Amino acid sequence: MHNKTNRKQDALNYHSKGRPGKIQVVPTKPTDTQRDLSMAYSPGVAEPCLHIAENVDDVYKYTAKGNLVGVISNGTAVLGLGNIGPEASKPVMEGKGLLFKIYADIDVFDLEINATTPDEFVAIVKALEPTFGGINLEDISAPTCFEIERRLKAEMKIPVMHDDQHGTAIISGAALINACEIQGKKLDKIKMVVNGAGAAAISCSRMYLSLGVKQENMVMFDINGLITPERTDLDDIRLQFATTRKDIKTLADGMKNADVFVGLSAGNVVTADMLKTMAKNPIVFAMANPEPEIAYDIAHEARKDIIMATGRSDFPNQVNNVLGFPYIFRGALDVRATAINEEMKIAAVNAIASIAKKPVPEAVNLAYNTKNIKFGREYIIPKPMDQRLIIEVSSAVAKAAIDSGVARKVITDWDAYVEELRARVGIDDRIMRTLTNKAKQNPKRIVFAEADTYKILKAAQIIKEEGIATPILLGNEATIRRIMRENDLYLDDVQIIDTKDGCAPNTQKYADHLYQKRQRRGVSLHESKKLMMDRNYYGASMVQFGEADALISGLTKDYVTTIKPALQIIGTEDGINRVAGMYMMLTKKGPVFFGDTTVNVNPTVQELVDITVLIERSVKQFNITPRVAMLSYSNFGSNTGPIPDKTRETVQILHDKYPDMIVDGDMQANFALNPDLLKDNFPFSTLTGKPANTLIFPNLESGNIAYKLLQEIGGAEAVGPILLGLKKPVHVLQLGSSVREIVNMITIAVVDAQEKEDAMNNTIKK
Repeated sequence: MHNKTNRKQDALNYHSKGRPGKIQVVPTKPTDTQRDLSMAYSPGVAEPCLHIAENVDDVYKYTAKGNLVGVISNGTAVLGLGNIGPEASKPVMEGKGLLFKIYADIDVFDLEINATTPDEFVAIVKALEPTFGGINLEDISAPTCFEIERRLKAEMKIPVMHDDQHGTAIISGAALINACEIQGKKLDKIKMVVNGAGAAAISCSRMYLSLGVKQENMVMFDINGLITPERTDLDDIRLQFATTRKDIKTLADGMKNADVFVGLSAGNVVTADMLKTMAKNPIVFAMANPEPEIAYDIAHEARKDIIMATGRSDFPNQVNNVLGFPYIFRGALDVRATAINEEMKIAAVNAIASIAKKPVPEAVNLAYNTKNIKFGREYIIPKPMDQRLIIEVSSAVAKAAIDSGVARKVITDWDAYVEELRARVGIDDRIMRTLTNKAKQNPKRIVFAEADTYKILKAAQIIKEEGIATPILLGNEATIRRIMRENDLYLDDVQIIDTKDGCAPNTQKYADHLYQKRQRRGVSLHESKKLMMDRNYYGASMVQFGEADALISGLTKDYVTTIKPALQIIGTEDGINRVAGMYMMLTKKGPVFFGDTTVNVNPTVQELVDITVLIERSVKQFNITPRVAMLSYSNFGSNTGPIPDKTRETVQILHDKYPDMIVDGDMQANFALNPDLLKDNFPFSTLTGKPANTLIFPNLESGNIAYKLLQEIGGAEAVGPILLGLKKPVHVLQLGSSVREIVNMITIAVVDAQEKEDAMNNTIKK
């Protein structure tokens, strides 16, 4: 109960702190000068207005209409919360807008309207047609939602879709195709039980019929039992799925010899005994949230031959609407479709099903910490992180719109369209989600040297609850528990170690190890034991001896104080002469890696070579191909001096010793990041064609200044500093890091520990 209360407050804080809500409007044109403003508004705005007045289709040319979707609800059926009203639905609609943006680069205005009757709702939304390129209806109660969608689709000339109906239908339809293929079943032969008769269940059933399921082989239940023609409490829509079979009275009866169970109802209404009566190789889609109709482990225990999907992310085969709606609207908008018709939905189904059968990109394997996700019982639909979705689903929908005659714009260069889709959603906004997913697949033990601070404890609670890592807290136990109590933090079962009196577990073992390493550097055994009272020394020793997998420190102490114990106790990797610090800057144009920003003050040529090799290798671990620019105030010899000279010499050595490395310089930062500028002036550069994503600074001063300027003025999110070159993971926080920055750093530390563990295991195997 304590933990649940805490999570509720976290959710409230997330939505309320800073700028309230989750979305905002951002200008897309310059607004810095009076001339800019005169172009944006009066008098310059008159010109596009006149053009649109002459040719209404020019609205797509001069305004954002073509990339703008209205997410509209009346709040009558919000998630599992019911009829809570339009104002209470707004956080959900904002969240939907956020998903549209991050997955498909579609802008959204969310509209929550006071309209409960179909006439009111339709009149309001229809009047908004000039504003939007498409309409996503959301969280509208059945059966009203059916009439509203039907009428709006008939009366509007832009795509309209009620995602609650069609999203689940499209994703589960793809899952059904693949599950039947694996289980050796034919769609036109399967016997299906549908439990639930709301908007999603009706739409799913209609989709399955479109895919080839026979209506006579389908039975449907609602909260009042089997749907039959004799019932008097049913509307015409549900009566379409009435069965005349006399051998079925209960859900248990319906499950006997059924091939497929589809649940869109309530948790735990299906028993193991029911599953045991199903046909050979059953398919179970238990999609009630948060609790499926039958628990995943119970279902697999009852039937070893089962294929199961749920609505939950912690089990295989999650039926997640985000696999569909962003990309369906993306394809529809890109051809200015007048509707989202059945052909487009079927195209989305087939595209999603097809993706699951293809080799999985390494980035997806990385995100889910597995080496070979492949088509089979536990992978019948793609993962949400799969970046092929925007390309393949959007393209399929766009083609279907063109072929079915609802497109007002015809795409002729499909290769160019694919490149446009790639460019729309860079991986900058996905990389931390990808790394978080990877961390969750194999959580590690993270020891915190500064656990007697609120920020560290808050971050520790988050990573524990999210399954990213297991925290170990170093500090005064009374202080830690007081902070936990005062801030309602739930960490009662987490290990706390107080090192101040020298009596912490393994202190003597750790001291002996430090003494053996530093006895010829002026460190006595007594001094070694005394140093173990320092949490940075103790934490580094825990990592060295495998009592923890990574150390996080530096929130309240300077960098040198934190890194020195790690160097003395853990040391550098074999073949590595120095450590380096790197920041991952999450920018609107994608992630850019900065180094060295924290360790080496004024590196020599050879030190720059070592730093570059370390950072280039680390960038590859994020499944990104490094494009390295050696930065200077010179461009390829345009100036001479200590900095241009050493960067040019560094590049020459790197070209000679590492011919496969994509690296060039010396060059100025704007040329490194602007491929057109580089090509026009220095077409011979090995970086020509794409911007650099890895920037090596000539000294710590320039690197440190650059990342802090980009963070504060450029709005980039800094993840780091990521410490490179140690044998085992130790990462040092920025002084005063936020809780979010600490969580990001912990995530990096977990992934780093996973990589080092994999490397060690591979070495042992060899």
